[in-house]
Amino acid sequence: MEIFEEMEEKFVETNGIKLHTIIIGSGEPLMLLHGFPDCWYGWKDIILGLKDKYKLVVPDTRGINLSDRPEGVENYTVEILVEDIKALSETLKLGKFSLAGHDWGGIIASVFAEKYPELLKNLILTNGPHLVHFKKCIRTDKSQQKASSYMKMFVKPEAEKMFLQKNMQLLKVALLESPKRKIPLSEFDRKVYIDAWSQPGAINAGLNYYRTTFVEFPEVETNWTGIINVPTLVIHGMKDNAITLVTIEGLSEYIKDLKIVKVENTTHWVMAEKPEIVISNIKEFIG
Repeated sequence: MEIFEEMEEKFVETNGIKLHTIIIGSGEPLMLLHGFPDCWYGWKDIILGLKDKYKLVVPDTRGINLSDRPEGVENYTVEILVEDIKALSETLKLGKFSLAGHDWGGIIASVFAEKYPELLKNLILTNGPHLVHFKKCIRTDKSQQKASSYMKMFVKPEAEKMFLQKNMQLLKVALLESPKRKIPLSEFDRKVYIDAWSQPGAINAGLNYYRTTFVEFPEVETNWTGIINVPTLVIHGMKDNAITLVTIEGLSEYIKDLKIVKVENTTHWVMAEKPEIVISNIKEFIG
């Protein structure tokens, strides 16, 4: 596959751990953060469309796939995940860069943008919620409460075992075989994901993200204001059953320089279902 022929693969020491990181392309730096139960490979179509214009930095976030997995749920807070990204950008000497996030990557990116606006040129959220607004929606909106009810299962101690049982049936349905997703996945694609999920403790590490942030779901409070002073592009698949439309309504209260692109007939996996729309909008936004 073209992406594997051109990419540089590194294990970058950052914030006391090593993050497995893909680097490809040249130009202005753009970092891409995946969600759960995804890994860096979830950006593959976007990488192929952007590598000729930008220097792309695509890590497996803490605990995921080939990145280090420190023990203890306390090592997976949003604050620590944000510091991982800051340290990664500093180690790679990115200077001022653009940051994109999908799903959990969006949560990390939104907090990063609030805390370190001086490090960012642009913020891009692709079906990746703004943390403060997302929590508000969970507290106050019945449709989002229903959509987020799966989190109660995710934070249970036995959740990883449940995901891995029956030959990873739940994971495969969520990411590889959902009838709502119109994504052609090759056997190679499937192997990449199954290998990532098979890394000892990787699924539990991803679940720890939920445990540290939503363990008191949905009453948990946040120390963040949510105010973002970075130009922000939101690309949202309108048929996302987990992150509903209400999560992009009212974002202007937190982000003054905001552009929202609504992608019809597209689910949570907008990057895979409509990569051409994501690619063209990122190029237009970043320049």
